[in-house]
Amino acid sequence: MGTPVLRVALLGCGVVGSEVARQLQEHAEELASRVGARLELVGVAVRRAGRTREGVDPALVTTDAEELVTRADLVVEVVGGIEPARGLLLRAMEHGASVVTANKALLAEDGPRLYAAADAAGVDLYFEAAVAGAIPIVRPLRDSLVGDRVERVLGVVNGTTNFVLDQMDSTGADLGEAVQEAQSLGYAEADPTADVEGFDAAAKAAIIASLAFHTRVRAADVHREGITGVTAADVAAAREAGMVLKLLAICERTGGGEGGPEGVSVRVHPAMVPREHPLAGVRGAFNAVFVEARAAGSLMFYGQGAGGVPTASAVLGDLVAVARHRVGGGRGSSESAYADLPVRSMGEALTRYHVRLEVHDRPGVLAQVALVFADQGVSVETVRQTPLGGESDGGAALVVSTHAAPDAALAATVEALAASPAVLGVTSVVRVEGV
Repeated sequence: MGTPVLRVALLGCGVVGSEVARQLQEHAEELASRVGARLELVGVAVRRAGRTREGVDPALVTTDAEELVTRADLVVEVVGGIEPARGLLLRAMEHGASVVTANKALLAEDGPRLYAAADAAGVDLYFEAAVAGAIPIVRPLRDSLVGDRVERVLGVVNGTTNFVLDQMDSTGADLGEAVQEAQSLGYAEADPTADVEGFDAAAKAAIIASLAFHTRVRAADVHREGITGVTAADVAAAREAGMVLKLLAICERTGGGEGGPEGVSVRVHPAMVPREHPLAGVRGAFNAVFVEARAAGSLMFYGQGAGGVPTASAVLGDLVAVARHRVGGGRGSSESAYADLPVRSMGEALTRYHVRLEVHDRPGVLAQVALVFADQGVSVETVRQTPLGGESDGGAALVVSTHAAPDAALAATVEALAASPAVLGVTSVVRVEGV
């Protein structure tokens, strides 16, 4: 009896898709030994046929993705976007195919529908490549830590924004210059909106939170702030405080016990991180995810978060896993949303602020500023004062770091400071995490 064959359909043949196709064919024998069956690429669906795709047999190329998914045992989707990807994956599962996808936007938008379709068809839905490229984070959250209680996940999950902020910190470049450098090196698209406005990171945060807290979280549930408002002054303020500025995806449990009913807080925004924190050392376009679990303690996953070869590694890892299930019988983990915790608003999230003010340098000003914080129920941790110099007419700069407080109270404090007669201006406001 010969080696069994599993038919693989590939949807999309861009940077990631072409690398998946190449590795499937170059490492066919090795993959067959790992799976217990030969993985045969039976078709590559593209939007436009006709052009040469290096390493891909032209005979495999088709524009009829609808037909292709009906004759495959395993379907790999690297097209991206909501449609036609959603319809194709639902059709594939209806016809009995297990699915591997790198589509973070679709999973964050309509993951429960895909899970339900996979359950109804008795097939697998795997998506390691949808979050942080080659970094294995989905499977640890879904399988390795399933017996533990994850309390918090902090992540640098967008390589473009990490490169931009790293450039601003290390070279003194402004935001526009750093984005242009990222584009010239291929880290940022011609239109970098999805990255710099935080949409990409928010989709990943929704997936991470859903897995970590056994709760359905959609991209629309995630509080999102990008880096377009970050200034050189913010980066300098972080440096002076012994911190570094990162765009963070933050997913955490809230409440419980005397803290009230449990919920989850899911947000993406720039934040200062102490330079001694592991995430502070994530440089360039790399990604990292820091997990805090009750029994396992602190865990960190670090590596390349994008690119054709790293992302193809995650895709092929999933493909081998679902293929093994086909050969040996059974399925992998399905959706776990039993906790069904409410997603809290950003105003309820506990965080810290680092605020830089310009104030009149005269008696009583510090007391007036302190009173504004006290009126909002915000506790001050440290205050540092320096002269403004130049033509400031004797003004002073106050740098205030707060203790943890609800974000709504902190935001109200900043608004009240801006309106205070003792304050000339609020020049920098950045959240602080990882303390």
